Amino acid sequence: MKHATADLCDGYMDKLQVLEPMFIDFGGEAVFEGEIYTLKVFEDNTLVRTALEMDGTGKVLVIDGGASMRCALVGGNLVALAVKNNWRGIVVYGCIRDSREISELPMGVKALNTNPTKSLKRNEGQQNIAVRFAGADIRPGAYLYADEDGIVVSDLQLL
Repeated sequence: MKHATADLCDGYMDKLQVLEPMFIDFGGEAVFEGEIYTLKVFEDNTLVRTALEMDGTGKVLVIDGGASMRCALVGGNLVALAVKNNWRGIVVYGCIRDSREISELPMGVKALNTNPTKSLKRNEGQQNIAVRFAGADIRPGAYLYADEDGIVVSDLQLL
């Protein structure tokens, strides 16, 4: 079931954090929600592939890419993998590429921007740790709700 972020803010503001409005919708689905799985990486998407190879049923992948604009952390092949493995959405605090291809896939994808450059492959980063960006503390196991109006997170599953 999908819930409007504005309605969640109206009813549960004391239980939410609202991410600062800096993300652009790129996926074929603008509305998505799920349990958060986090990655903290910098210009290396090796762990992104590893995460998206897992069963993502009911989950949203949140990638703290350090707001790097120098390369993409997610592309069309990775979003297709996310669809195959039942992920509900991807939020990238960084860039994506293959935006046209991603827009045609049934997946919510939000990112700061696009960059056609692929990332490095050093197998560096951290998985499923608390991250902070866009004015919010984002913890694994918390819940993310996203739509055209923005992104909110809560430690509790709402509704």
